[in-house]
Amino acid sequence: MEDSMFKTMAWCFALLLFYVMISFVNTMWWRPRKIEKLLRNQGIRGTSYRFFTGDTSDMKDCIQKALSKTISLDHQIIPRVVPFMHQIVQQHGKISLCWFGRTPRLIIADAELTRSILTNTKGHFLKPPRNPLINLLSLGLSSLEGEIWSKRRRVVNSAFHLEKLKAMMPAFSISCNNMIERWEKLVEARGWYELNVCSEFHILTGDVIARTAFGSNYQEGKKIFELQKEQAILVNEALNNIYIPGYRFLPTTKNKRRYNLDIQIKAMLRDMIQKKEQAMKENKVKEHDLLSSLLQYREESGSLTTDNVIEECKLFYFAGQVTTANLLSWTMIVLSMHPNWQEKARTEVLKIFGKKTLDYEDINHLKIVSMILYEVLRLYPPLVNINKYNWCETRVGNISIPAGVELCLPLLLLHYDSNYWDEPEEFNPGRFSEGISKASKDHIAFYPFGGGSRICPGQNFAILEAKMALAFILQHFSFQLSPTYAHAPATSTITLTPQHGAPIIIRRT
Repeated sequence: MEDSMFKTMAWCFALLLFYVMISFVNTMWWRPRKIEKLLRNQGIRGTSYRFFTGDTSDMKDCIQKALSKTISLDHQIIPRVVPFMHQIVQQHGKISLCWFGRTPRLIIADAELTRSILTNTKGHFLKPPRNPLINLLSLGLSSLEGEIWSKRRRVVNSAFHLEKLKAMMPAFSISCNNMIERWEKLVEARGWYELNVCSEFHILTGDVIARTAFGSNYQEGKKIFELQKEQAILVNEALNNIYIPGYRFLPTTKNKRRYNLDIQIKAMLRDMIQKKEQAMKENKVKEHDLLSSLLQYREESGSLTTDNVIEECKLFYFAGQVTTANLLSWTMIVLSMHPNWQEKARTEVLKIFGKKTLDYEDINHLKIVSMILYEVLRLYPPLVNINKYNWCETRVGNISIPAGVELCLPLLLLHYDSNYWDEPEEFNPGRFSEGISKASKDHIAFYPFGGGSRICPGQNFAILEAKMALAFILQHFSFQLSPTYAHAPATSTITLTPQHGAPIIIRRT
């Protein structure tokens, strides 16, 4: 009897072991190879699958080599910013295959197909399965799907309605005035001063976010911004590595730092939320900012927890600050490279405003400033690519894409494609003289804030803030690149930033 039971258990264990082995081989070899064959049969070229690691080592080598050198003062940035993707598309075409570990990644550098994917409403293309460590930087709206996403999106959108943007103008003006006064003191002694505008614009946009979204100021949120910036670097590192299940639980130095940062950030935001709740109870909240909207929705719907509110705050603190700070940094760099456009913009600002305070209606008359900002966003977009995940077999154009394929939409490549833009590596704001829809040829190929239903809800906020800040600067200063400036666009903190900062010499006008 015992003999029989032992044999049965042995057989069960052997079958279980066999099943595990078959599943492992299927996941790590048969399935990737099957997908590769299906795509190649449709004429799609690219790299061949390599067990477990795929192309990740090549990706890292390309990035390390690219980041080790600066480039000349022009806008030929693609080989430095997305070296591996550039190499793959050059070798295998605009629709090509590569491998992030065992995940097939289909690069689609075609404007029509990109629009089709971003506007797909059938739920075929969702956010890729996330490395859990990425969640430490941002969850909230960016990580949601379906009905939950729709409801949350409506709440967040309500914070950026036109009337609310107009109501934010005094806060924008206070933050910009504070920056200008600080710069005036710096140039007072010699008439000029060299400063790193990256740091300056992080202070400015941090102050704007704190005032308009949370009813506080930069000093109150300063520590959160600093911690979020460090977290972004650590998360970007995790994003570029193959995630091994369970790795996040290992007490490595970086893992411990990631979790410690997360605890600190959440504690600060929880304290901020409690203060806002108390102010709302006492009817001391005058402006209906983003945090107030979230807390009101939480009370009315009962479907939003305090932890959900914290995640939305984390996301907005990071995205709201970094996007506009980078846009302004690149704008000053580019206008320093092209002083003729700097002078055109200054002439327009002084003609409309003179030296008086800016208001919402006048801001909308800044046509040249708007054209410049759009052209900078084309050349130096916040996000250089968007990744989607195909959860079920889907047809895009003439391609049948199997389930389990990650789609990489290289926005930067579209922004520089001569099929859609005349002389794409030239800085030419005039291409936007008739608006975004007529700037590119044939197809819309301009996606600085994403596209479709998931386009960044704060894009109008970012553009308005950037217009006002640039107009303030042009009213008071002229500027040029410092001799120490090194042109080095990079995505080491997820968004496209100047790797070595942006030292700029400013002078009173």
